[in-house]
Amino acid sequence: MKTNKKTVVLALIFGGVGLVLGILLTSSLNWDNKSYAGTKGGNLSLADYPPLTPSAGNDPSPLFTRVAKLVIPSVVTLSTEKVVKVPKESPFFENPFKDFFGDEFFRQFFGSPPGGELRQRALGSGVIVTKDGYILTNNHVVEGADKITVTLADDRQFPAKLIGRDPKTDVAVVKIEGKNLPAARLGDSDKIEVGEWVLAIGSPFSKELKNTVTAGIISAKGRSNVGLAKYEDFIQTDAAINPGNSGGALVNMRGEVIGINTAIETRTGTFAGIGLAIPINMAKAVMEQLITKGKVVRGYLGVTIQTIDATMAKALKLSRPGGVIVASVVPDSPADKAGFKRGDIILEMNGKPIKGATELSIKVAETAPGTKVSFTVLRGKKKLTLTARLEELPGEEVSANPSPEVSSELGIKVQTLTPELARRLGYTGEEGVVVTEVRPGSIAYYQGIRRGDLIKEINRIPIRSVRDYKRVMRKVKPGDTILILLRRGDTTVYLAIELPSKK
Repeated sequence: MKTNKKTVVLALIFGGVGLVLGILLTSSLNWDNKSYAGTKGGNLSLADYPPLTPSAGNDPSPLFTRVAKLVIPSVVTLSTEKVVKVPKESPFFENPFKDFFGDEFFRQFFGSPPGGELRQRALGSGVIVTKDGYILTNNHVVEGADKITVTLADDRQFPAKLIGRDPKTDVAVVKIEGKNLPAARLGDSDKIEVGEWVLAIGSPFSKELKNTVTAGIISAKGRSNVGLAKYEDFIQTDAAINPGNSGGALVNMRGEVIGINTAIETRTGTFAGIGLAIPINMAKAVMEQLITKGKVVRGYLGVTIQTIDATMAKALKLSRPGGVIVASVVPDSPADKAGFKRGDIILEMNGKPIKGATELSIKVAETAPGTKVSFTVLRGKKKLTLTARLEELPGEEVSANPSPEVSSELGIKVQTLTPELARRLGYTGEEGVVVTEVRPGSIAYYQGIRRGDLIKEINRIPIRSVRDYKRVMRKVKPGDTILILLRRGDTTVYLAIELPSKK
């Protein structure tokens, strides 16, 4: 009997020890009742799977797999085609082989002899955002395209119609005809955090590399003054982005699209660790207006503003940098009617602090015309509250330091010649606009126009500023031939450029 009792006691002890060890072992292996393995049928949901972070000590790759499976069907490849007229000759661009090869050579290898037409093809990405086929992408992916073809992840192809584009944010919307298409889930880019895991999905370099997925983190928020668009509030990421990824999806660990991949900062032309994406909230607001109105209507205040940096804050005897200073007020504008004065320092808009000029410009632009907006203003040592009823932005907005303006007709960006630029480029004493960028394959490119050239006249009308340039170019129609007086270094020449006709 004693032996049996002893046996029972030992069995209970060993059983208890085994139970404890089992619990500890199970806990250390992170076993639970949820599985991160892929499910069948493609009906994936991440609702039961909280985002993983590096600090949690978990391997995020299983969740990466689930997010990729969820979003890849919504990311498409955009193939564009446009016809570019190749000039017969240009003072700055001559065919070095014209004495050796005839027109047949160019027709065979390039599709057109000099003076004919060249079909230019390009590649980008897009995101399906509605089941009936609306797709978000970048303006620069579809700008000037005569034909757009969309290829889905399952290799189905659709002709696409351009619904609208907005160069000021580099957002565009195209549409394909279909039902129950795999629409992506859109997130809230205002809630993203630096250090958060993200995936970038798109078609880098070629269609053969479509559905490429790269991983990284959000490196920074609110990047501006990059020179890619008028309204910039980019998300920065170190998830690899390369040419062709433009228009693709930047996705969080809930499988939500939080940005539209747009560009990279690089000195080599390929990814160098800095990718930029348009916040989805901005892209979504632009998309909704393009679909419903066919254009983007923006709010207008009517002030020229500058960010108050540390140096200016010191000059203004402010305790710290921040806010914007009003450099000028447009007569009879909403700002003028509200009582704004030159030298006012705008601290808040609708009770929310304003950090700089870019932030204020975006907030005003995103506010519907007719809306009453309150501003907290510092005038001297006194704080005031000014209320303005915004109007619709009339054409181009006034800016203290205007960024280069794009000419879609020619494929160039230009900037008013300043004294500093004149000294650097050797144009002291001249007036005009400087070419800051030439799009490869554009009419200007084939005419030999290059960065640093100075445009002095268009159609014999003097060009002294970007405003002059835009005023003249607005009168130009498809099929017109324009005469440009151009200076490069010590050489001044006339260029006659024939614009393509509308089809």
